[in-house]
Amino acid sequence: MNLWNKLMCYSRRRSPWLFHMNGGSCNGCDIELIASLTPRYDAEQLGVRLEGSPRHADILCITGPITHNAVGAIKVVYDQVFGPKAVVAIGSCPATTNVFIESRTLDGPLNKHIPVDVFVPGCPPRPDAIIQGVAKAAEILAERASKKLPVAPVVMPLVGEGCGGACACGGSGGCATKEVQA
Repeated sequence: MNLWNKLMCYSRRRSPWLFHMNGGSCNGCDIELIASLTPRYDAEQLGVRLEGSPRHADILCITGPITHNAVGAIKVVYDQVFGPKAVVAIGSCPATTNVFIESRTLDGPLNKHIPVDVFVPGCPPRPDAIIQGVAKAAEILAERASKKLPVAPVVMPLVGEGCGGACACGGSGGCATKEVQA
């Protein structure tokens, strides 16, 4: 690998640019994604930047259950992100359609339509879990650029011990140890 390719791989790992797309969510995951960029969690100091155009992004972040109306738009946006690219499914809805599993308006999960590299579980996931998921996607992106392709999608564990009361178990850890099935 020549010097230019090494520099590009280093840059992709150190400064991922994100494009955020909502597949029809309640906006809980959207709020947490934006919170991860605020000064409290400060993902921007790590080089993470939210872009307004998919043509400038490296990583596509998708939240919410995938509705029939959103499938076409998601595929168009996915095609607009230049390669190498990575996809992060934020929250339980794009991974499993969550509580909306038998809804007639949904056409999910997300990996049925586009390849997903990282699943960040939670309803909604904490900002530090989202940052860990984006960091993992940046590693995958750098490996893809250097032609070392990963085989399977990655499921990020919930951050910290248990869920901290963020899910239905009330902090007992009963559902925090279960991973989302891809």
